[in-house]
Amino acid sequence: MSAPLYSLRGVVVGYGEPATANAVLHVPELSIERGSILGLVGHNGSGKSTLLKLLGFLLAPSAGELSFDGRVVDAAGYRAGHLLRRRAVLLGQDTCLLKRSVAANVAFGLKLRGQPVSQAALAEALGLVGLDFVEFGPRSWRELSGGEARRVALAARLALTPEALLLDEPTTGLDRASVGFVQQAVLAARESRGTTLVIASHDVDWLKSCADRVLLMDEGRITGEILGEL
Repeated sequence: MSAPLYSLRGVVVGYGEPATANAVLHVPELSIERGSILGLVGHNGSGKSTLLKLLGFLLAPSAGELSFDGRVVDAAGYRAGHLLRRRAVLLGQDTCLLKRSVAANVAFGLKLRGQPVSQAALAEALGLVGLDFVEFGPRSWRELSGGEARRVALAARLALTPEALLLDEPTTGLDRASVGFVQQAVLAARESRGTTLVIASHDVDWLKSCADRVLLMDEGRITGEILGEL
C-alpha cells in the first residue's frame, strides 16, 4: 500500500503562548489516502475550515507534524508555501471571480503559474462542472447566476489539476442541478485524475453520496466517523 498523501500527528493550531492552551484545532492523528474523498461535517466553528486551510498550507501547525507526499513539511517548506499550494488547492466559501469572461477566469490560475493554456483544457474543466465552453466561455462574470459562478470557481481549480482539492461548503446556496454538477465534478476528478479531495459541508447526505468516509468535528477536534452505506 502506498503512503498516504497527508499524515498528521499531534497537530495543533492555536494562538498566543502556549498555543496548545489556546488551540482552535487539535488533531492527534489523521491519514488521508491518495485518491480518496474525505468528508468533514460539524457546526460552524467546529474547526472544519481551519483544517482545510492547514491542508492547503495556508496555516502552519503551532505544534505537531504534518507530512505531505511522504515528507514532513518543515519551516522551510512553509516559507516556500507557494510551491505546496500548487499541489493542494483550496476553494473557500466565498466565490470571488475576476471581472472578466468565464474563460479568462478559468485560465487565470494556469497563466499565473506559467502553465500552457488551451481551449481544450478550459473546455474540459468547464465540462466537469456541467458548463459548455462554447456557451459559457465568452460570458462575462456579470451574466452568471450564483450557482454558475460557484461552478466556474470550481472549474478554475480543476483546471490546475492539483493533487489535492480542498472544498469548503461547495454546495451551499446551490440549486439541486448545480449540486449534482458539483458531485459529478468531484467524482470525475478522483476517477479520471486520481485527485484526493477533502470536502467540508453541512449536507451530510450529500457528503455520504460521494465521500469514502465522513468525519465529525466539534470544538476543533475529530470526534467520530459517520457510518453508513456510502
